[in-house]
Amino acid sequence: MAPLGHTVEELFNALAAGRSGIRRLEPALCARLLSPIGAPVDFEGAAHFTASRLKMLDRVSQLALVAAGQAVADAGLDFASERPDRCGVCVGTGMGGAETTDEGYRTIYAERSERVKPFSVLAAMNNAAAAWIGIDYALEGPNLTYSTACSSSAVAIGEAARRIQHGETDVMIAGGTEAPLTFGVLRAWEALRTLATEDKENPSASCRPFALTRTGLVLGEGAAFVVLEDLARAVARGAPIHAELAGYGLSTDCAHITRPTIQGQASAMRAALASAGMAPSDIDYVNAHGTGTAQNDAIETAALKEVLDAHGRALPVSSTKSMHGHLLGAAGALEFVLSVSSLERGVILPTMHLDTPDPACNLDYVPGQARLGVPLRAVMSNSFAFGGTNAVLIARAANERFATSSRL
Repeated sequence: MAPLGHTVEELFNALAAGRSGIRRLEPALCARLLSPIGAPVDFEGAAHFTASRLKMLDRVSQLALVAAGQAVADAGLDFASERPDRCGVCVGTGMGGAETTDEGYRTIYAERSERVKPFSVLAAMNNAAAAWIGIDYALEGPNLTYSTACSSSAVAIGEAARRIQHGETDVMIAGGTEAPLTFGVLRAWEALRTLATEDKENPSASCRPFALTRTGLVLGEGAAFVVLEDLARAVARGAPIHAELAGYGLSTDCAHITRPTIQGQASAMRAALASAGMAPSDIDYVNAHGTGTAQNDAIETAALKEVLDAHGRALPVSSTKSMHGHLLGAAGALEFVLSVSSLERGVILPTMHLDTPDPACNLDYVPGQARLGVPLRAVMSNSFAFGGTNAVLIARAANERFATSSRL
């Protein structure tokens, strides 16, 4: 299957058309696993990096560097003219250099070698992607890596915005990256019994968020980044402004390592609304966490009802994971970027394969087809995680006249 996209525009157009990147596992990767995966981007590091540099870069960092580069280019930033101590990086990742770790174990235990690759530690460490972005742009400000499982990159974006709001920095590169499609990682997730059962007739329909027939999540890979700065500063330099990062809410379930709670998720949504100075009725679309697991989808539905009340019952809500899979630590950043793209284009992305809705998931989950020409003022993006860290981001349309915090 063809990749879903190398740029935001390519990806968004593919998802708006309802095109799924989910496919069967390649036999060479892992023939015995039963679950499908989100199709990896047909990304070759050799097209972007020299052979000597690739020795130090796990795939997770390669994806991050390319995606961050696209964000910087889109923002029209020349860091040579910026104060380096006022510019920083925040990256979210759940697994870090999984490919390097997996390869190291295989080299030692399967091949019985006494040595692994010399740069294995540098490639596998969780903060490698953030470190390389900072090095590439000579940024001397905060360089932070957040690892809160599936909410990692949403936390990274929210915390980056706070650095600007508190006057610590002028510009932040923020986002997430994940490359978990290795034999070891897939086996681990299979053992956890959260992966979707493959739809034998149509593997691309294996992830079915909010459907009565849902069986679990599908793993995917990728990276997504944004550039954040203060509105006045962005306007002064004539930067393209896609949206305002208006709200950020953070909470912890503090109840169970894998099972979410209604109150925890609702608390994060309320905190995001409060930080944005918005009411539930100001939200026009929600990009749901929507993993396709039985517990998460039902609990997220209940939390949305609790926070959004009557307004939420008519509000369009969708899960794009039904097409691109679950990017774990990178999911929040990717889905926030897609939410901003929806805001700009007036297009609500669909939840695919929702042929038989679960009666417990009875909101407007935009089944099967994108909605075009929808006036959107503000959108909410939900990210919830194992370990209980909940992060919610709210983006407001750039042409809305509200008090602003930071823009991207």
